[in-house]
Amino acid sequence: MINIMILIPVVIRKPPRKDWIIVYLYNAITNIMVDCLLTKHNVIKYPVRFLANLFRTQILFDLLVYPTLTVVYNQVTYKDKPLDSFFKLFYFTIPMIIVETWAERKTKLIRWNRGWEWYHTFIGFTLKSFHTRLLMGLLRKMDERK
Repeated sequence: MINIMILIPVVIRKPPRKDWIIVYLYNAITNIMVDCLLTKHNVIKYPVRFLANLFRTQILFDLLVYPTLTVVYNQVTYKDKPLDSFFKLFYFTIPMIIVETWAERKTKLIRWNRGWEWYHTFIGFTLKSFHTRLLMGLLRKMDERK
């Protein structure tokens, strides 16, 4: 976790900073929204979590880990075409799914309910990360036209 906290300023420092801040904030906000919806409907539970008395979600992952990885993904694919950036996304989502599947089976950090499986999370991570990348590409194009 400390590695991620150290990585955030390093990742955001790389130009164009505005883009990375937008990616980070957009990802963090949408993570909270999606996770709150999933926990409210008991699709996913987090028996052990940071600040459990304040949040029903895995706040460290939602606000630190996943947004930082999304910024790194956007930086890696900054000049790529959509198809290239889509395939590079698997370098990020596959390790996240492996870790989450291990955590679900071996720890009390996460519990999947109501037929939720690893592939639901994989599809969700992939679509959400690619959506963020496409949105940033669209914002860049709009900014260039000004």
